[in-house]
Amino acid sequence: MMKRRGFALALLTLGASGRLVSRSQSQNTIAPPLRQTGLLWDEVYLRHLAGDTGHPERPERLTAIRTGLEQAGLLSALTRVAVRRVTDDELALAHDRRYIELTRRELSNVSGLKDLSTGDTLVSHDSFDTARAAAGGVLNAADAVVAGRLRNAFCAVRPPGHHATQNRGMGFCIYNNVAVAARYLQRVHGVARVLIVDWDYHHGNGTQDIFYEDDSVFYFSTHHYGAYPGSGSASETGRGRGAGTTLNVPLPPGAGDADILRAFEDRLVPAARAFKPNFVLISAGFDGMRRDVLGRFDVTPQGFAAITRVVVDIASQLCEGRLVSVLEGGYRLDGLADSVTAHVTALRAL
Repeated sequence: MMKRRGFALALLTLGASGRLVSRSQSQNTIAPPLRQTGLLWDEVYLRHLAGDTGHPERPERLTAIRTGLEQAGLLSALTRVAVRRVTDDELALAHDRRYIELTRRELSNVSGLKDLSTGDTLVSHDSFDTARAAAGGVLNAADAVVAGRLRNAFCAVRPPGHHATQNRGMGFCIYNNVAVAARYLQRVHGVARVLIVDWDYHHGNGTQDIFYEDDSVFYFSTHHYGAYPGSGSASETGRGRGAGTTLNVPLPPGAGDADILRAFEDRLVPAARAFKPNFVLISAGFDGMRRDVLGRFDVTPQGFAAITRVVVDIASQLCEGRLVSVLEGGYRLDGLADSVTAHVTALRAL
């Protein structure tokens, strides 16, 4: 493995000026010192190839993120989260075992590029190992936040996950990293209620499907209804015990900072307060950014920072700040670097 550069483990020392007062606290009440924000980034995530040169879901996405964080002076302020491979039993928390075996069989001896048989996802020789490292690394981040070693974390992983259903990989996704993490938090750590916030330009059909009849996971999504994969209408609100725990807020092409922030403040905040989550997961897709190659929204880095602050405030007020953010889409490299930098800055600030 290549030598990793750009990471340093730094201790954060907070004096009186580093203490925060929650909106829910009186002005005379001092909040506990802020713990650090973690970062999951590793060169293993560069090995997965989802297409030929120029394919939007390419390894350069992660190198652009690392460069952006480094240029902003953030790498030395973030605590590195270690990589591990997810186990079959952990994947089976969210995926059918037959699908897990299918991925092992189809991805174990790939030569060049091939399509995963379940859908429109190109894979390569290292995709099996990379996908398992992505899901497992996110679980490490969740462990660290539950244990209180980190306040929150951002996971810069590939391949993305929110289109992967219980038994199908699709839309660049093999395993649903966020769905596996939600179930892991519940089964391993006893977390009762998980809020998943998905702001990718494309609807996270896989995440919605996995939890559609489950009242212990609330799924909130802003996206362009009509874009791939065609799901996510406002009428999709859950079924059975899960009725009312799916909230889709479709936005029109051209939606910008004010539009997405309004959706978060007016729709997500009251829903989250009613649900009272014990942990928050973010499917952080940045393909809603201005001039993204696969999106038609007009969100700026400042817009992503604003909605991050809303979600972090929800976590701070309702579940002791416990939050893990996981990369999904975002394909214009300079905009991705700027947007992730703004997102991580907001994670650290609150």
